[in-house]
Amino acid sequence: MTAWTEGKLIAKKHWNDNLFSLHIHASVPLFEAGQFTKIALDIDDKRVGRPYSFVNAPHEQYLEFYVVTVPEGELSPKLLATKEGDTIWVQTRPVGFFVLSEVPQGKTLWMLASGTALGVFLSILKTVTPWERFENIVLCHAVRQAESLSHHELIEQFKKEHPTQFQFVPFVSREETPGAFSGRITTALENGSLEKHTGFTFSPEESQVMICGNPEMVKECMTLLQEKGLKKHTRKEAGHITIENYWK
Repeated sequence: MTAWTEGKLIAKKHWNDNLFSLHIHASVPLFEAGQFTKIALDIDDKRVGRPYSFVNAPHEQYLEFYVVTVPEGELSPKLLATKEGDTIWVQTRPVGFFVLSEVPQGKTLWMLASGTALGVFLSILKTVTPWERFENIVLCHAVRQAESLSHHELIEQFKKEHPTQFQFVPFVSREETPGAFSGRITTALENGSLEKHTGFTFSPEESQVMICGNPEMVKECMTLLQEKGLKKHTRKEAGHITIENYWK
């Protein structure tokens, strides 16, 4: 049986019509940045839950989850309709190995995200660990439209606090957007433009890459990085590419 704790919605921030962040007050065990849990609502006498990564860091007071509305979905439209003070259930056992304690040492940490997968990287970057372990950190966020680029103030804070250590590279695939790559992140991997833009290369000697997002994007990025000599990291065999698999 899944154990749940009752949470209360403290605030909701809308990034566009389909993207929003939930801020929830709930007591959950200490987790490691990069892990996920399930949140749920009671709908028609049934508890409906789905996995979401923590966006907040472990030390922060409130939980944050980053949600995209799936119109035909059973849960997300109901989450969109929630109001301050409403009950949102939170699974009490955080899980997942998409955490820096599982990532080998390297010089440059690449974080490749699409859509709401940005959230898991924000949780990690809110902790001191990545800044202490890696000389360079590159966060890439791929979306279809510019309106889906989010958490601007937090990203600007990272840039201000770590001006020589941190780079943020947005990708917008379906429209021209000033300051962003046009097209898919996989194209920039394949043609080398991402490496040229950042000044860093994907190399087995210096790189650790974390990838989270659309399953096809994860798969394609993995293939392209393997062609550059990097290999998947597992608990049995150290490598250079760590992926998140909870998206079904």
